[in-house]
Amino acid sequence: MSYPQSITKYIAAFVSELVNSGVEHVVISPGSRSTPIALIMAEHKDLKLHVHVDERSAAFFALGISKASKRPTVLLCTSGTAAANYYPAIVEAKLSRVPLLVLTADRPHELRDVGAPQAIDQIDLYGKHVKWFVEMAPPDHHTEMLRYARTICARAVSTSVHAPEGPVHLNFPFKEPLLPTLDDQLFEGFERPSKYLNIHIGVASLPIEDYKEMAKVISQSNRGIIVCGSIDDYEFVHAVVQFAESISFPIIADPLSQLRSGTHSGKKIIDTYDTFLRNEDVKKVLQPDLIIRFGAMPLSKALNTFLKENDNVNHIVIDSGGGFRDPAYLSTEMIYCDETQWCMNIHSFLQKKDLTPYLLKWQQINEWTRMELSKIKDVPSLSEGKLMYQLADLLPEGSTLFVGNSMPIRDLDTFFHYNHKSIKIMANRGANGIDGIISTALGAGRIRQPLYLVLGDLTFFHDLNGLIASKLYSIDIHIVLINNNGGGIFSFLPQHSLPKHFELLFGTPLGLDFRHIVKMYQGSYEKIQDWTNFIKSLSDNEQKSGLHVYEIETNREKNLEEHRNVWDSVTKEVSRFIKDEYA
Repeated sequence: MSYPQSITKYIAAFVSELVNSGVEHVVISPGSRSTPIALIMAEHKDLKLHVHVDERSAAFFALGISKASKRPTVLLCTSGTAAANYYPAIVEAKLSRVPLLVLTADRPHELRDVGAPQAIDQIDLYGKHVKWFVEMAPPDHHTEMLRYARTICARAVSTSVHAPEGPVHLNFPFKEPLLPTLDDQLFEGFERPSKYLNIHIGVASLPIEDYKEMAKVISQSNRGIIVCGSIDDYEFVHAVVQFAESISFPIIADPLSQLRSGTHSGKKIIDTYDTFLRNEDVKKVLQPDLIIRFGAMPLSKALNTFLKENDNVNHIVIDSGGGFRDPAYLSTEMIYCDETQWCMNIHSFLQKKDLTPYLLKWQQINEWTRMELSKIKDVPSLSEGKLMYQLADLLPEGSTLFVGNSMPIRDLDTFFHYNHKSIKIMANRGANGIDGIISTALGAGRIRQPLYLVLGDLTFFHDLNGLIASKLYSIDIHIVLINNNGGGIFSFLPQHSLPKHFELLFGTPLGLDFRHIVKMYQGSYEKIQDWTNFIKSLSDNEQKSGLHVYEIETNREKNLEEHRNVWDSVTKEVSRFIKDEYA
C-alpha cells in the first residue's frame, strides 16, 4: 500500500474515533503540513469545521466553544510557530479546566534539527500546561496501527473531559506527499464500526462515615459561611442552595458561580460582599467559625483578604478536580469529591437549622449595601459602574454575558446583583489575561445565544482579529466597548501614586477610532451619547443579527473618583447601621 493510502487509512481511523467519542466542533488554522487531517476531517459529515487564519484567535475561539458546550473542541494547525501561537489559549484552558484536543502536524523525524524550514521542537511544546502529550507514531495502514490511532484518540478525548478537565496535545509527524486518497468509503471497513474503545469515568465520592463526620462539624457551627467561586454546573446551583437552606449558612456568591442569576431561591445569596468587606466594623461582626468553599478562588480581593484574616477557623475546600485551589494555604480539609454529590449526600446527615442571628447579619448588611450601591443608577453621566448595575434589567432572559478582565469583571462583581433572569456569566479567569477575549466570546456564541460581551478598549484592541469569526460563521454578538483610553485598572493600583511615568507605562492610551475597524468586519457601530441612547440602541438591535458594537466613552480619573466615593459612602453608612443594630 502506498504512503498516501497508509496516511489516509490511519487518519480516517483517528477521525472516525473522534466522532464516535462525541467530538462535534473542529477549529482549523490553515497550513500545509496538516493537510491530511484537515481534508479528511472536511469529509466527515458529522464534524462542524471552523477555519480561522489567526492561530492565537483560533485557539481562543475553540476555547470558547468548549467552555460553552462543556465538550472537547479539536484544534488543528500545521508545524512551526503556528503551534506556538496556540500557547496562551492552552494555558487558559489548563488553568480554567476547559477540555481541548490540540492536534499539531509536524515534520517527520529525519527533518528535525537539521535546518529544515518550518521545523521547531514540538515535543512537549506546551509543557505542564496540557494534561497529556503524545508523539503519534508515523502513519501506517496495518490493523494494529489503526487500533493504535483509534485507542489514542479515545484516550485523548476521555483525558480532556476527566476532572479536572483540560487540554491534551497530540503531535503528528507527516512525510510528503501530504494529499490523502479520498473516496466514498473513507470511513468504512474498520473493525468495531461504532466506538472502538469505551472509557468509563466515575464520579468522585466519599465513604458514608466521612459524610457523617463532616456533617457533625457543620451542624455544630453557628457562624458558618459558604463561598462559591467560579463553577459551571447547573445541578450544583440547586444542590448548594438546598444545602445552604438546610443549615442556614449564607452563600457568598462570586458572579462566575452562576448563583447570582436564575430561578433558584436567592434568600441566602450574598452579592455585595466586595463592597462591605472593605469595612473593618463589618468584618468584626461577621467573623465566621467555619468556611466551606467550592470552585475557583473568588474574584474579590476584599473577600480573599477576609478569608486570610480568618485563618484560625476550619476551612473546608471541596474540589472534584483534585487540584489545590488555596493560594493562601488556609484549608484544613481538602475534599476531592464531586461538588454536587457532596452537597446532596451530606444533606441527610445534617441537623437542620432555622434562620440564625449570624445569617441575619449577613442578609441585613447585604441588603443595606445593595440599597447604597443602587444610588449609582442616579449618576447622569456615562459610568462604568452604572453600566454593570443596569445589565440585569437590560439583557434578555437567558442571555450569555461574557465579561472582559481588568475593570469590567471587577465592576460586575460589585454592581451585578441577584436576579431571576437566568443570565449565564462567562469570563477567562484561568490566567486572567486580556488576550483572546473576543475570540473566546464568539466561540461561546457558537453554542449559546443571545450573546453580549462587555470589555475595555485595550482588551478589544488586543483581539481585533477575533471579530472575523462573527462574519464568517454568522455569530450574532453585541459588544459593549468601554473606552477609557487605556488601562483603567492601573488607576486603582499603587502605581497610580507615581504620576511621572504612569501614562507611558501603565495608562497606555491608544487614541483609536474603533468605528473604522467595526466597519471593516461589516458590523454596526454606535458611539453612545447618554443612557437613553444606550438603552434604545440595545433594544432596537436585540432581534437583529450580526456584529453590533456600542462604544461608551468614560474617563479613568473620574471613574476612580466615582468608585472611591461609592466605597466611602457605603463604608460610612454600613458602619452607622452596624452600630445602631449590633452595638
